[in-house]
Amino acid sequence: MNVIIRNAKVIDAKSPFHHQIVSLKINNGILEEIGKSIDKNDDYTEIDIENLHVSQGWFDSSVSLGEPGFEDRETIIHGLEVAAKSGFTGIALQPNTFPALDNQSQINFVKQKAANSVTDLFPIGALTKSSEGTDLAELFDMKNAGAIAFGDYNKNIGNANLLKIGLQYVQDFDGLVIAFCQNANIKGNGVVNEGISSTRLGLKGIPNLAEELEVARNLFLLEYTGGKLHLPTISTAKSVALIKDAKAKGLNVTCSVAVHHLMMTDEKLEGFDTRYKVAPPLRTIEDQKALIAGILDNTIDCITSDHNPIDIEHKKMEFDLAKNGTIGLESAFGALLSILPVDVLIEKLTSARALFQLENPTIEKGTTANLTFFTTRNEWIFSKENILSKSKNSAFLGEKMKGQVIGVYNNKKIVLE
Repeated sequence: MNVIIRNAKVIDAKSPFHHQIVSLKINNGILEEIGKSIDKNDDYTEIDIENLHVSQGWFDSSVSLGEPGFEDRETIIHGLEVAAKSGFTGIALQPNTFPALDNQSQINFVKQKAANSVTDLFPIGALTKSSEGTDLAELFDMKNAGAIAFGDYNKNIGNANLLKIGLQYVQDFDGLVIAFCQNANIKGNGVVNEGISSTRLGLKGIPNLAEELEVARNLFLLEYTGGKLHLPTISTAKSVALIKDAKAKGLNVTCSVAVHHLMMTDEKLEGFDTRYKVAPPLRTIEDQKALIAGILDNTIDCITSDHNPIDIEHKKMEFDLAKNGTIGLESAFGALLSILPVDVLIEKLTSARALFQLENPTIEKGTTANLTFFTTRNEWIFSKENILSKSKNSAFLGEKMKGQVIGVYNNKKIVLE
């Protein structure tokens, strides 16, 4: 589709048009012309909206969709439509399916399912067979099939030697290992953050130590093996400090934080609402402040929605038994704009492409159009009507949002919300 975007403010620090209000002409998927004025052409669809902004297409480094195996929670095709309407032109798909994405055929399956979508799907292969933490999966074969990294979603690798071998093995083909950090023995039967709220509510707590001990261990392993390591969805102040020190030492480590950990604390648990049961658990205000500071000083490399649809049968039940997870694609931008400057927010929603060695074309003449459109002014409340996903387990219901996603352009196609 050919498109002319009128009077849009560019938010792209790498673009020569950064912070300028320009019009953009897209011809057959290429940014053919960028300037203050572009002649009208009846063969082009026009977008002209007050307070319109445009940036590189956003990328989410942690999305679960269910298919194959859990199509009742979400399907690949519908999930990618949700991602597009939420502003994301690319997602990294987690391997927590049934069967797990732990071999070449499974990687090929999800890629074929996603073919011809506006939003690109980049699969993460399971690090271990069936994500059981016992034996390494077929990493090299999955890399050749298109896997961009390897990790077991929300599962800590208890066997340190196995993680060590994995870090060493993937260096032969410049692979990236993702290591979720939560010591299972210290977590025990905990379901929420250990602290004042857990004590008052009578819920078993998960101490910060459960995460921080594994962060420290994994950083020691990385220092020994070399290679590249990504620590997803960190949640504590000490984790931020440990990673900051590791980066200062020159270790090739990156990390992400989930939107809900930037927005919410364990005080949300007062009503025993299982929508707030996530992994890692919501932490304290001190941890929340440290995470935001880690975003601002670039210790934290990217922000993810950590979108994880859960069917109602496994979410609306006793708190101890309910599954962890919240959907987050639809609410990510509006929630983040309420707490972060727009330039920082866009940088953290696009930077993950570089971590996975994916192309991220900037906004300049002659480049491939991979764009997200949004506004920044209006404030609103996230409600059930704003949920696009098949599953409805959103922790953001009733939260104040700012700005609005207008749509995306990618793969020569446009989707407008």
